[in-house]
Parts: sequence; structure tokens; C-alpha cells
Amino acid sequence: MRAQSSATAPSRIAVGAASTDPGGRSFGTVQAALGVVAFSLTFPATAWGLEGFGPWSLIAVRSILAAAVAGVCLLALRVAPPERRHWLGLAVVGAGVVLGFPLLTTLALQTSTTAHAAVVVGLLPLTTALLSALRIGTRPSRTFWIAALAGAAAVIAFTVQQSGGALTSADAYLFAALLVCAAGYTEGGRLARVMPGWQVIGWALALCLPLTVPMAAVALSYEPVHLTAHSVTGLLWVAIGSQFLGLVVWYRGMAAIGIPKASQLQLAQPLLTLVWSVLLLGEHLTVAAPLTAAAVLVCIAVTQRARG
Repeated sequence: MRAQSSATAPSRIAVGAASTDPGGRSFGTVQAALGVVAFSLTFPATAWGLEGFGPWSLIAVRSILAAAVAGVCLLALRVAPPERRHWLGLAVVGAGVVLGFPLLTTLALQTSTTAHAAVVVGLLPLTTALLSALRIGTRPSRTFWIAALAGAAAVIAFTVQQSGGALTSADAYLFAALLVCAAGYTEGGRLARVMPGWQVIGWALALCLPLTVPMAAVALSYEPVHLTAHSVTGLLWVAIGSQFLGLVVWYRGMAAIGIPKASQLQLAQPLLTLVWSVLLLGEHLTVAAPLTAAAVLVCIAVTQRARG
């Protein structure tokens, strides 16, 4: 036990140091950006996964696969369990990003296109920043908030125009997903300041196993499975790429540069998702896409330079 504690101490110190070191901030921005890229592929990969799995089966199996990868890492490195005071926060992470957001968005994507789902996802950075201010007491500058609101408005205007301005029954799922995911991001970013980011998501995945294993058993018995190249690829990506590796770099990035600034990098996520949707799903973009992309990039630059 002593050896484990001493082995993990440098990692915790490194995470804390990165938040004040310029080099650590730059690397943190890169890690958060990689997380956004991984997340931007989630909706197209989910659409592929739904070609061969039911929604409940897809969510349960992806969580179990991600937990298996995380568990191997935790066991191989002999990581000691988190302190008791961190388990509640890990439960929030599990409820938000392991179960809540994947399940709600998967249910929404049964009747919604990826473009329509991006309407609500465009609000995630602002929602995360708001919850961060309430939960952790962060106080970004006025310039930060103006840029964040402008970026969110640009994303919303573009994605609503893409969907024809019509709201669907899937919006209830998407708005609920927005709230639970923002809560998971906020709590995960806070925990990533006291433990490595990969351990945050790793323990959250493990904590959800008592729910995901029975869920998988029941869902697979009721929902037919048709294995195809698309469905298997989609499942593997949402399990390993989005659910584990993406969250690892995302939480490390948030710990390094702060939750509000990291969350604003996600303003680019809906547009990236639309690009992947064109390339992978054959959807079409309008001429407004490059104009919105330019506006979003300007907002991101402003939020990254604004001081809290």
C-alpha cells in the first residue's frame, strides 16, 4: 500500500503543477482538443453501432468494454482505490458521462440525425462553464462570458438552420443529456486535479459495472444483434475511443487549463461532428458551415486568452 501511494504521488503533483506552468497549459490545451476530436466522432460511431445493436445493448456493452480496458490498466499499475471522499464525485462522473449522456443521446439518435443532435451539444460548453462556476466557484471574466455566449449562439443558429428549425421528440433526451454530461465534466475536471485523469474515468467505469453488466444481460436477450463492419467499428470506437481514451485526455486537459476554458474548445465539436457525418454517413452541409466555423474559431481564441 505504501508503494502504491508513493507511485501515484508524482502523478498527482504533476497534474497540480500543470495548471500554473505555461508549458503545462499548452500541453493541456492539446489534450483537451484531442478529447474534443474523439468526442466529435461519437455520434457518427453511435449511428454505425445502432445498425447492429439496440440502444440499451449498445450503451451497456460499450461501458463494459471500456471498463475492461480501464480495469486492466488499473490492475497492471496496481493503482490503489481512491479515498472515500472522492467516491461521490466518481459516482457523478459515472452517472453523467458513463451512463447518462451515452444512453440519452443514443435514444435520441434513433429518431434524430447527427446534425440535429449537434444543436444541443453546441450548448454543452456554456452549460459546463455555468455548472463549474456554481460547483467549484470559478469566476471567468466578462470577456470570457461574452465570447462563450457568442460562440454558443453561432453554433445554435447554424445547427438549428441545418435541421430546418424544427424540434423533434428527441430534444427532451438531448437537453437531459446536456445537463448530466455537464455535471460529469465538471466533477471529473475537479477530481482530475487530485488524481490522474485516466484514473477518474477508470474508477467511474468500474463503479458502474454493477449496473451495466445486468443491463447488458437483459438488453441482449431482448434486442437482436446483427454484427457488421459498421456496427462493430462503431461499438469499438464509442467504447475505447470516446468512453475511455477521449475522456482520459479530456480530464487531463481540464485539470491543466481549467474547466471553463477547456469547455469552450467543445464549441468546435458540433462542426467537427457534421464533417464526420458527411464523410462517414453521407449527410450534406450547407454553405453556412465555413462561416460558422470561422466565427466559432474566433470565439475559441478569445475564450482561451481571456483571464478568469
